[in-house]
Amino acid sequence: MHLPDGFSLTGLHSGIKQDATREDISLIISETECTAAGVYTQNRVVAAPVLLDRERTPSDSIRGIVINSGNANACTGQQGRQNAEEMARLAAAVCQAKAEQILVLSTGIIGEALPMKTIADGIQRAADQLGKEEEHIVAAARGMMTTDTTHKLASRTVNTQQGPIRILGMAKGAAMIGPNMATMLGVILTDAKMDAAVAQQILHDSVQESFNCISVEGHMSTNDTVLLLNSNRVGENNLTGSDLQQFTTAVRDTCIELAKAIPNDGEGATHLIEVEVSGCRTREDAHQLAKTIADSALVKTAVAGADPNWGRIVSAAGYAGIDFEPADVELRLNGILLYQAGNPMPFDEEETSALIRHHRDTHIDFRLQQGEAAIRFWTCDLTAEYVHLNADYHT
Repeated sequence: MHLPDGFSLTGLHSGIKQDATREDISLIISETECTAAGVYTQNRVVAAPVLLDRERTPSDSIRGIVINSGNANACTGQQGRQNAEEMARLAAAVCQAKAEQILVLSTGIIGEALPMKTIADGIQRAADQLGKEEEHIVAAARGMMTTDTTHKLASRTVNTQQGPIRILGMAKGAAMIGPNMATMLGVILTDAKMDAAVAQQILHDSVQESFNCISVEGHMSTNDTVLLLNSNRVGENNLTGSDLQQFTTAVRDTCIELAKAIPNDGEGATHLIEVEVSGCRTREDAHQLAKTIADSALVKTAVAGADPNWGRIVSAAGYAGIDFEPADVELRLNGILLYQAGNPMPFDEEETSALIRHHRDTHIDFRLQQGEAAIRFWTCDLTAEYVHLNADYHT
């Protein structure tokens, strides 16, 4: 896994989290000014760093990102905003940048003030440990984690006429995951050269196909953010033509890989569920159907129990608010036809159950006959362990 040119980064334990083995501060610094884009939660209740980053992106002069985990700095009033600005100032000071050239990410407990002395000490120590090796990349990714069981990284290399462009993505999230930037954080670093408007469009479109197509329990967070930083180190001119198309595809694929890793790491999850909806009039219809199926507690618990209960899937689609005729529905589970033209189809329930039980991936294929629009959406099953983890998360 290679770091795009111009960046250095690290992560470490500063003391925000009680467990000294868990990183809670990450620092990402660029040697030069970056083109930056951001996409944020649609929740009306938003954290202080989201407000700050919204004001600063898109931009063509960002120098870095400072991240803390263990404390969301959400619902913390004016003090929370001042603390987010102070985090940016502290990070800027270590790389001789202006405070407004730093973006801030926070994740963790809502409603508690940040321990600013701890964070200040952590940022200074992180600045002394910045590097470009895989160990630094992993440490930075771990510094974003809260209830995640593992760090989440993805990378691509795009060979262009101006030279190879590297893409590195990292994300965190395991619960409080609901579409529309949903608690999850993502950072995409590249060394491509482009202007801010193009970067913003690429990120927006990539998020629509990835992070806005995942769910764990459908709870939209206050802190959800995905940032894209381009160091502009490769090539003399902005990407255009087929090179830009290749890059756009690679960013999207990186986002999809990271997005799928989040429900796959869903709290207590034993299955990653892909809901594929096709044959719809519009993409919005397909998205609403897929989201409704994915968010159904009954569908999720059926998968957890390896129960091929197709009635739960069909009935969930029926209350999604999308107009369709049951006679137009075809439903397959892991390739096995369960329901067609308004009628149940004969299938081997024991065999179908075993396919669910013995494989982590479960594929729900829901088809209509209204048009060509389709979508893929990812979620996870709902287990007793999820309830246990979230009942005990704060107390």
